[in-house]
Amino acid sequence: MTEDDVNTPNDQTRNMGEELREHEVRTALLGLLAEVGAVTATEAASRLGYSSGLCSFHLRQLARHGYIEEAPRSGGRARPWRLKQQTSTADGPAEEQFGDLARGLEDESWQRWLTQRDEAPSAWRHDEAFSAVAYLTPEEMSRVAGRIRRALAPYQDREQRPLARPDSARPVALITRLFPLLPHATDDADQD
Repeated sequence: MTEDDVNTPNDQTRNMGEELREHEVRTALLGLLAEVGAVTATEAASRLGYSSGLCSFHLRQLARHGYIEEAPRSGGRARPWRLKQQTSTADGPAEEQFGDLARGLEDESWQRWLTQRDEAPSAWRHDEAFSAVAYLTPEEMSRVAGRIRRALAPYQDREQRPLARPDSARPVALITRLFPLLPHATDDADQD
């Protein structure tokens, strides 16, 4: 039996909260690596408020799936990790790839929710998904984004401070994408 076998939750005993927590932990680890460059499981645990074993497990999972890699060691047993270094610029800048990864994790979580919603506790069987199109100037788009950030600010510290969470609180994905809608290529041709 390997360490992964011991630390990998049994598929039959995992619930929605545990699956969302995996996404939360991996996203937090990727964000930390993007911020600080390289980190060990112990350092990540200290900064993020998780156990070092949990961080170690998810760091290895992220490496297994090609998102991160071991960073050069400076001696000792410490095992630092970093975002995977790109050898080719054909794949785009690291920030763009991190955005692609984050969107992939969001989409994966959304699909899991759709397929497993009926297994969630009854109070959690709904979602608040919506979308809208608004005609905005660049400045207005920035102001809308700022308002959304301010609306979420009172809840942000709960991720790092578990004792601040109400008993019934669960991780909830909050995804906002504000971007201008570009015309289709045929629309451009019609305007000429």
